Amino acid sequence: MAMDSQAKKAVIDAHAHHEGDTGSPEVQVALLTARIEGLTEHFKVHKKDFHSRTGLLKIVGRRRNILNYLKKKDIQRYRALIEKLGLRK
Repeated sequence: MAMDSQAKKAVIDAHAHHEGDTGSPEVQVALLTARIEGLTEHFKVHKKDFHSRTGLLKIVGRRRNILNYLKKKDIQRYRALIEKLGLRK
């Protein structure tokens, strides 16, 4: 379920604005999305893991709040991020 450091570094490098950028909304949303995708795969095997499902819902809510912030602050960055991560159909 947890991401290893190499996978995390790859996600950060793909979405960072500058060297050492780990706090921008784009990086935060990308990391949360990777965790959500990992948990989604976990739930395909472990259907009754309700404790982890609660954690998943918290992560989804945190991602939603960051996306709302980004949408309010800079709509172009929001739209680019949504398209890059493929979050909206």
